[in-house]
Amino acid sequence: MTFAQQLLRRKPVRQMEDETGADTGKSELKRTIGLTQLASFGIGATIGTGIFFVLSEAVPIAGPAAIISFVIAGVVAGLTALCYAELAGAVPVSGSSYSYAYSTLGELAAVVVGACLLLEYGVSAAAVSVGWSQYLNQLLNNVFGFQLPDAISLAPEEGGVVNLPAIILILLCGVLLIRGASESAKTNAIMVAIKLGILAMFIVIGVFGWNSDHFENFAPFGLTGITSAAGIVFFSYIGLDAVSTAGEEVKDPHRNMPLAILIALVTVTGVYVAVVAVAIGAQPAEEFEDQKAGLAAILENIVGSTWPGTVIAAGAVISIFSVTLVVIYGQTRILFAMSRDGMVPPVFHKVNSRTLTPIPNTIIVCLVIGVLAGFIPINFLAAMTSIGTLVAFLVVSIAVVILRRTEPNLPRSFKVPLYPLTPILSVAGCIWIIKDLRPATIYVFFIWVGVAIVWYLAYGIRHSVLGRGEKAGLLAKDES
Repeated sequence: MTFAQQLLRRKPVRQMEDETGADTGKSELKRTIGLTQLASFGIGATIGTGIFFVLSEAVPIAGPAAIISFVIAGVVAGLTALCYAELAGAVPVSGSSYSYAYSTLGELAAVVVGACLLLEYGVSAAAVSVGWSQYLNQLLNNVFGFQLPDAISLAPEEGGVVNLPAIILILLCGVLLIRGASESAKTNAIMVAIKLGILAMFIVIGVFGWNSDHFENFAPFGLTGITSAAGIVFFSYIGLDAVSTAGEEVKDPHRNMPLAILIALVTVTGVYVAVVAVAIGAQPAEEFEDQKAGLAAILENIVGSTWPGTVIAAGAVISIFSVTLVVIYGQTRILFAMSRDGMVPPVFHKVNSRTLTPIPNTIIVCLVIGVLAGFIPINFLAAMTSIGTLVAFLVVSIAVVILRRTEPNLPRSFKVPLYPLTPILSVAGCIWIIKDLRPATIYVFFIWVGVAIVWYLAYGIRHSVLGRGEKAGLLAKDES
């Protein structure tokens, strides 16, 4: 086999299904997650702090037409979600877009996509846990009148010694994940119900402050303002792909995987548009600029009291806990799939016989993310998660087209509508958003891709399980 053939070798879908027990129900991990819990994974990973605070960035750019910006961003995210739904139903494995790339684009591309996912999940978990520390302090101040000292709530470069709350959050998530996927899914479902309840409370109370005059100058900055705001709010939709990392722990994955993605998409989009419409109806667009804790401020103006700020702060604390839990879960399952294929060391594939969870994997991931969250200010690294996510989205959209051609008879429990227009529009939408990212973000991303390629050439290509199987087959053929 030539060097180029090694880089481009693809893992057969049937082999993936046999390894994960997608059809037999038997897998290395325990299948305990039902449809409701799985949909909550997508909702929990998507509805974070973004919707609580992104309006102060989007409305000043688009005006009341920010409602349209949320719809556009939802459509772009929705196109990708549809592509994820088709692949998740056809190839229900733990590796998400890493596994999809392996079956369509080849081994090297899969490792690069895996690196993108590690960037997306690992760095974003550290970033949101730092945010959790900030909102926890706000909640403590509102309820008890005190805050944690800077020395134990800020990273060294921010004037502290260690961000202890962020580390504690990572450890709590790790303990839940070690106990089992079912316990983690149930806890997440409870937190999702609470955060949706808080947003529903905002909608109900906000309606009482409705003023249709706020919509008169609907699009003061035209189409440019609407599309620019769409690029900002798009990242409030990131997280739907978390569902695709749970493929080996879901009951009836061919049915439940695509259904959960679609349920999460509809729920998130509906909640977002309703919150934005009520927020603009209750407050003039010009007052959103530089407004901190916008949703809380709107409710405080309507009810004439400060208690909404406390409720919103509590909602942010719960939201970030839920996001962090699901993101760390996704990180461990992607590493699990990569380790099974020989792309990373075997320690990430070891499963505890009692809990049927990858405990060493989870401990390592939590330790690394905990160090990032506790000691490093990661504002710039947080921006890196966006391009990693978008590249993963691109690959999924392309994979749908390739798999339709290479595996036309593969059973698919869901097919994207308007094929091939849907995946093509998904690719175009991702490229449209990538072009507006900061040049520095793109440059550092290419460096990260370079590191991934070096890792593959130094380790992955020599330890590839697929490569060893092919070599064994050739040797057997020669001996015969």
